[in-house]
Amino acid sequence: MINLTYDLHLHSCLSPCGDDDMTPANIVGMAALLGLDVIAVTDHNSCRNCPAVMAAAKEYGVIAIPGMEINTSEEVHAVCLFPNLDAALAFDRYVYDRLMIFPNNEEIFGHQYIYGPDDRIAGTEPNLLINSTDISFDGLWELVRSYDGVMFPAHVDKGSNSLMANLGFIPPDSHFTTAEVKDLKKLHQLKKDHPYLENCRIISNSDAHYLEHIREPGLTLPAEEKSIRGVLDTLLQPF
Repeated sequence: MINLTYDLHLHSCLSPCGDDDMTPANIVGMAALLGLDVIAVTDHNSCRNCPAVMAAAKEYGVIAIPGMEINTSEEVHAVCLFPNLDAALAFDRYVYDRLMIFPNNEEIFGHQYIYGPDDRIAGTEPNLLINSTDISFDGLWELVRSYDGVMFPAHVDKGSNSLMANLGFIPPDSHFTTAEVKDLKKLHQLKKDHPYLENCRIISNSDAHYLEHIREPGLTLPAEEKSIRGVLDTLLQPF
């Protein structure tokens, strides 16, 4: 068993709220500079910058997991991670077909840049990616598992776009085994209010939209091996 430093919730410049400097190569380069072992770029409702991220990760020697932060029909954010690009991009197509279509206004919401492997802009996404989808949180675990992926609810302690804020409870038939908490000081009360979390692995990520907000090493994940599969297997295991 090895311990891996991580940040599994990062936004590139494909997310309209992501800074334009959050290019794939910049993100991976900063992660390498900080000494992170594994990262995941999880743009809103999209995996389309994951190919460029993973290409950069090979150059820098960082493990990059392809992922997405999905916005469900209940406006609950959840992080979805996948074992490979094929699975991630197939999930991307499924989600995009279920995204509420509304044109992006770059002056209001920001740019949505898609990058190529040379860290140059290859295109833009015309429809606003931060909108909700018609995919319910109920059944999301099973949907992501059908792509051999792992889902965990994002920033459950936040006052908006979180499982607790938007639903007010954890559905009793939930199957997720990991949950993300932004402020670990709130964890004791969260577990008291929501006993389901007692059996979850609790992780904390930066949810960075700017390079300077990417988390420095400190927290670790145990894994059988230093690989995408090693990390996903850990996230699948009840704590």
